[in-house]
Order: sequence, then structure tokens, then C-alpha cells
Amino acid sequence: MPLHLVGETIDKTRSHYQAETGKLVQLMRGIYADAGDDVDQTVLAHAVRIARYLYPKAYLSGASAILLGPTRDGRLYLSGQRVQRTRIRALEIIQNKAPANPSVASASIADSLGEFSVQVSAVRQRFLEAFRRRSEHAMSIDAAMREALSARLIEEYGDAKGASDAVWALARENEWYREAEAAQKFLLRRPTAVAVRNEAAFDLLVAWHGLPIGTLAHDGFEWRWSATQEGARLPPVVRQTVPGKLPPFIVSLLPEGWLESVLKGRRDERALLRSGKRYMSNITVAATVDELSTLPADILTHKLAAFTRDGLFTGAYAGPGRSAVERDFEHRLAALFANAETPRLSGVQIKAPMHLDADGKLVPSVTLPFTHILKPAGKGAFEALPLIEWIGLALARACGLPAPETALVRMPDGMSAALLVERFDIRDQPGDTRWLAMEDMCSVLDLEPEAKYTGILERVARAVRVLSTAPEEDLLLLLRRVLFAWLIGDGDMHLKNLALLKSARGGETAFSAVRLAPVYDALTTRAFPGLEHDRMALKLNGKDERLRRADFVALGSIAGLRATDAQTAIDDVLQRLRQGLDALSIPPALALKGRCAGHRREDAGSLPGARCGLRVVLRNFKKISGILKT
Repeated sequence: MPLHLVGETIDKTRSHYQAETGKLVQLMRGIYADAGDDVDQTVLAHAVRIARYLYPKAYLSGASAILLGPTRDGRLYLSGQRVQRTRIRALEIIQNKAPANPSVASASIADSLGEFSVQVSAVRQRFLEAFRRRSEHAMSIDAAMREALSARLIEEYGDAKGASDAVWALARENEWYREAEAAQKFLLRRPTAVAVRNEAAFDLLVAWHGLPIGTLAHDGFEWRWSATQEGARLPPVVRQTVPGKLPPFIVSLLPEGWLESVLKGRRDERALLRSGKRYMSNITVAATVDELSTLPADILTHKLAAFTRDGLFTGAYAGPGRSAVERDFEHRLAALFANAETPRLSGVQIKAPMHLDADGKLVPSVTLPFTHILKPAGKGAFEALPLIEWIGLALARACGLPAPETALVRMPDGMSAALLVERFDIRDQPGDTRWLAMEDMCSVLDLEPEAKYTGILERVARAVRVLSTAPEEDLLLLLRRVLFAWLIGDGDMHLKNLALLKSARGGETAFSAVRLAPVYDALTTRAFPGLEHDRMALKLNGKDERLRRADFVALGSIAGLRATDAQTAIDDVLQRLRQGLDALSIPPALALKGRCAGHRREDAGSLPGARCGLRVVLRNFKKISGILKT
């Protein structure tokens, strides 16, 4: 029996015992699945039964009343006493408030546990639901479903006028007058002689690993996402959570900061999406299938480790340089993005998409696979930023945190060293069949990028608990990541610098692995001018400063971790970071002009910025590690 419901198929004591012994996996209170099964598939196959168990007074509505099950993107629509959303692995149950006098009927559903009855919206009710304004339930009913409902009503009531009168009768009982007006127009409509289209409207095909997964349409007023109904069934990547708005996953891919500023005249979502075709997470966007087929697949065929020695890149940099004018480098870098095929990157820091070939040559990935990210030095006191981020990621690896391969790149024309980061969200060899997507926490929590500093870590932990396929391991990783940021003085660990890495194999309709992504963008912000007293970007236990051991233990407790595991993880990070600081060796033979916050003039020489960053980390670690001992 793949699904177990306490009180229906299993008793509470037995379910608890089998979960403790690893035979069952608890999905939420009272709902369990066999540990050896594909849990996501089990949830989707029993979606209606689960909904009836959780909300016995609700009824299927919207597209789910027509399909008698979830939609292909894993959504089940209900109407009941309140508005709420419940997410269980690949299933999202979306409930809106039912009208006062709904018209419902009984339907029979069968799954592996047998046949049962549920209440569903009757045909008239469904047709009215299709015309509700700003309703996610209405958006779930596509044009073909509306046509089928219209034909069904006309067949039942004899003609369009009779169907309209019947719909109006139900609408008056619930004061759904606008819905009835729209439904009446649909039933009594006459075909127009000329098709009129708003020229501002457009459709874009969205592909994942080169395979179309849906259409993103804008009618001049709002967005609409439509998942592809044909071809291979894939795990749901894009979800439109708010009707009319761009799906949060797509928003998370859009340029921001420096790149947004150089794409002049293309700062709104519509223009940004139409100006580029290639994005992170193996997403491509184009107007036609033919355009999609010409874009290269991002596959990591040549590893950075083969061209790295003592932290330095040993290959050949063949990207843009600068002339006598300092700002010319940024202009040259920006020129790459005039080509729509140059991959777009999010994040406020200056960065460029690069390709590493078999000979170790590093070139812009305009028409080549995008395999590595180049982060040049900033101006003035921020010239040390790549070096300090290199230190941060090296220390993260020393602390046992997964982190991408990195190397420092000697730049031409006397420029300071840049940081080269290897992508971990793409396939790592031609024969790799994984389907990969990375979703940052702003997207996971359905927040705008501008809200990336407003979250709390407890909310992140709850999301990881629900979505991760290995929640215990990932929650311990999250605890270690948060502690690491506090120890090195990283005040920029915001919601877009935390993410989930999802993967599936060919033929799977749900992600088989959803894990906390490796560490990225980790650096000591306290090493820079004006940031000497930088606080945590996200609050922990209501605080972003003066954190103590009890605060991290409290995070573990809220996440559902055992106190002993949290204590052990804290001690392990402290020990590993101490050893990592002792063993860290700064790459020699790099010169850097300028100084970081607190850097003394007499220290001028090789790598002053990096050494200043190390001193800040050491000072921060010595101060905080003493506090965290108890």
C-alpha cells in the first residue's frame, strides 16, 4: 500500500513506529508514504484522496472539477471555507473561498486504494468559475475547457439562450453578476469577421535543456504561463503563483543590478525577456522553435580543476580588456550583451558568462556553451572583492560545505585579478541525462527580488523541510551555512544567495532529488569600507547581530533537528574553520592596487586586499568562536 492515512488505512501508533524505523516517510501530519516508493508520484496519484482527507468539506473546482484530479503541473484546485495553499512534495493544493450557494455534484474517483466519492463543481458552477476575475482557479480552465463546457450546457438546455438563463439563475444565488455577464457573452457570441490583435501582445516559447516546456504570453496587460501539453512529460519547473504576474522562477532569472543598467531601454520584464534568449538553470527563451534549436546546450565538458594550480587559472583568458580609460572595460563587457544570444545573469555584481575549451582558453560564451562565470574586480576599495570571495569559498569547502570550483584569473591591461567560478547547475558531461534546475529562495518563497533582504531564516528552514528530498541532511547543511556566514562576517547571505538544486532523470515526471544548492557568493563583507560592522542579511531568532550558540540551536529546533545534532554541527564548523584558516594559502604572484577597510599603508605589496580579508575573518572568528563555545 503506497499511501497511508492515519485513521483510515493505518492507526497512529503503527504509523509512528514505522516512520521511526524508516519504513514510512511522513509527508505531513497523518499522511505517510512507503519509503521505498517514488514519493512524489505517490502523492500525485492520490492527490484527490489526500485533499479529501485534509479538507473533507471542500469540493473540487476549476480545472480539477473537469479533470477529476490535479493538473499536469501538479496543482489541485478546491473550493471550501477559506483561502489557503498546501504544498506536499510535487502537489500543490490551492483552495479558494466557495460561494454561499454553490452547485455541486458527486463524482467517483479510483486510485490504488480503491474507489471513493467526492463533491465537485457542477457544470454551471464550473462555467461561472471560468470567468472569475483575478482567479487562479479561472486561469486553470483553458480555452478548450471553456468551449467544452459551453457545448455541454447548450446540449443540456437546448440552445445558447437556455444555457445562459440557467447560468444566470445560479449566478444570482451567489451574486456572481460579472461572471454571469462574461459567461453570457461567451455563450451568445458571434464570430467576428476580422481577427483583431493587440500588436503589443507577444508569445515566447520557454525551453528547458532545449525541450519546450511552455509558453509565456503577455497580452499587453498581464502575463500568462501555459505548460506544454504535448511531448515528454517533465517535472514542473515554472509555476505561475499569482494570476497575471510573471512566474517567480522566471523573475529569478532576469538581469538585475549592473547588467540591468547596461541593457538600456530594456528594464521592464517584457523588454528584458525579449532581449535575451539564454538564462541560468538551463532555460532558453525564444519566439519560435527554430530559434531554440540554434542555441547551444550548456554542458560542462572541460573542468576548471584541470587548468588550476595553487588557486590560479593556468589557461588563457581571451575576454574583454580595457584601454587607457578605466571604465572602458565595463563598456566592453557590456557590449557582449548587445547580442541576444549572450546568456543573461542575475545578481547585482559585475559578471560575465564564459566558456572554457579543451585547450584551457577562456572566451565569452556568446555562441558557445556557458560553463563558467567570470567576476571581475570592482573599483577603488572593491578591487579585492574577487580575492575575498575566493577566500570565502575556499573556507566553505574547508568547513565541509559543498562549493563550486574556483580560480583567480590574471587579467590583462594591469587590471586586478578576477574570480572564475565553475557552474554546478548544468550537465557535467555529454552523456549526462539529468534535468537540472536551480531555484533561489526568493522564487521558492514567492517573493520579489527586491525583498531578498527581508526574509527570516526560520522561514527558509521550513521551506527546506517541506521541499527537500533529504530534509535532515539539508537542514543541517543550512545550519552550517548560516553559522559559516556569521563566523566569516558575510553580511550578504540574502534569499537570492540561498537556493535549491533540483534534478530528475529522463522519464521522471517529478524531481527525484531536491537539495540545498552548494555555497555561492560567500565573502567577508566586513572587509570593505563602510561595512566594518555589517550585520547578517537575514534575521535569525529575531536578530541580525550579537548571535549566540542558543540562536543557532533554536534554528535547528524550529527546523526539526535534534539538539545534539545541531550542537555537533556547530562544533564541527568551528573546528573545521579553525583548521581551514591555518591551512589556507593565498596564491602568490598577484598584485592588487588599493586597500580594503582597515588595511594599513605599510602593508602595501602583493595581495593586500586578500590579506586584509583574511585578517577580518580571523578577527571575526576569534571574537565569535569564543562566544559560541557555550
